[in-house]
Amino acid sequence: MNDPFRSVKIMGIPFANTTRNQFINQLQTRIQNHQNTFVVTANPEIVMYANRNEPYRNLILKADYISPDGIGIIKAAATLKTPLPERITGFDIFTGLLKWADQTQKKVYFLGAKPHVINLLTTKLAANFPGVQVVGARDGYYKDESLIAAEIKAQQPDIVFVATGFPKQEQFIASHRHLTNGLWMGVGGSFDVFVGIVKRAPQFWQNHHLEWFYRLITEPKRLKRQMIIPQFMWKIHQLKKQNKL
Repeated sequence: MNDPFRSVKIMGIPFANTTRNQFINQLQTRIQNHQNTFVVTANPEIVMYANRNEPYRNLILKADYISPDGIGIIKAAATLKTPLPERITGFDIFTGLLKWADQTQKKVYFLGAKPHVINLLTTKLAANFPGVQVVGARDGYYKDESLIAAEIKAQQPDIVFVATGFPKQEQFIASHRHLTNGLWMGVGGSFDVFVGIVKRAPQFWQNHHLEWFYRLITEPKRLKRQMIIPQFMWKIHQLKKQNKL
């Protein structure tokens, strides 16, 4: 793992110990220098999954950077007395890099989400970020991965955003990142939020670190997934006790 930020480990997963702006600036520098870069944005759900799935854990440990996506990660770091400065969400990195790509005419490849979301995405990009060179936009329901890989190899994008959810998006990146010396990043549901299909929590909820609760209220089906958070924090408190022994 490339680590200019002196990472903080939580359950063995090293998180970039930096601010959002510094993190995005570092990614921009690597893109400009054509450095192959794999970014994972990890929340408690991903950490817990990696804890019980060794192949996935080994895969994400090969990433260049892992960002603390989720207030649960920030709280865990504070509990373990190794605080991180702030949450760095996948969506914030996604939109930050899009704005920069618009200004610098970078080539970007988009993979994931439903077909109508991808259609909305390309329409919104053309209207709001005309400087972004969209060299590919495929939905996440592809049947032939080799065709996607061939397209990426031919187009040589500066950035590849994969929005197929974990672990699929990280598995895809790990298998194909050699195809172009750009930035590869899994962004989960960011395409849906970007086009307005899924509403991000209002600023009040974000400021009070209650974005997860807003999502739960507006999407009750997420209850099972959200139950991972108390399980995660229980494990963190267990680790804290062990470290005191």
